[in-house]
Amino acid sequence: MATPHINAENGDFAPDVLMPGDPRRAKLIAETFFDSPRLVTEVRGILGYTGTFEGRPISVLASGMGMPSLAIYATELVRNFDVKRIVRVGTLGGIAPHLRIGDVIAASSAHTNSAMTSHWVPSVSLSHAPSFALLRKAVEYGETTGKVIHVGPVFTTDSFYNPDTSVVPKLLEYGTLAVEMEAAGLYATALKERFEALMVGTISDLPGEETTAEQRETTFADMVAFGLAALA
Repeated sequence: MATPHINAENGDFAPDVLMPGDPRRAKLIAETFFDSPRLVTEVRGILGYTGTFEGRPISVLASGMGMPSLAIYATELVRNFDVKRIVRVGTLGGIAPHLRIGDVIAASSAHTNSAMTSHWVPSVSLSHAPSFALLRKAVEYGETTGKVIHVGPVFTTDSFYNPDTSVVPKLLEYGTLAVEMEAAGLYATALKERFEALMVGTISDLPGEETTAEQRETTFADMVAFGLAALA
């Protein structure tokens, strides 16, 4: 049944969902990878489509930007549409020196400066981690095809414009690969709502080097392939 943020009906979503942030990227993913995609929701311009991929039902739904927005859509998908697995496919800012623009990352964990989960278990800092099964399938896809995927921790921040320039060097000391705004929220919501989740993303910018808005919208083929492989 429809929710305050998703105007779909029962059965409109597949159990497996890809989740980019950008609604236009959701449309591009559906049109590029799905057979017979159909629009199933468009509340507030957040587009969702369902079709098939290699004969299996598959959906894509945009999440908007940031942890709170993603958590709303992921929670409603699981509670109201029987979704079982969500793979976020988005962009990240690379900070590890070996990364290049266009590289694909799978987040094996997500540090965060958000207080979203800080009160869930008093006096405990919860870990934000993906489904091992989904992560393993993404890695196996890379091994089989020869496509490179970097696996490691990312940093999920609530502040896109963070004035504290000391954060990145400190994160690098602990092996952090990239910075983004959703993975920890997805992994936390998966813990709470009992579904499988994974973040796979493309490096869209590096210190002193970045892509355009159009390039960020359209450069997605490899990460989506990894995401689909994780859900296979």
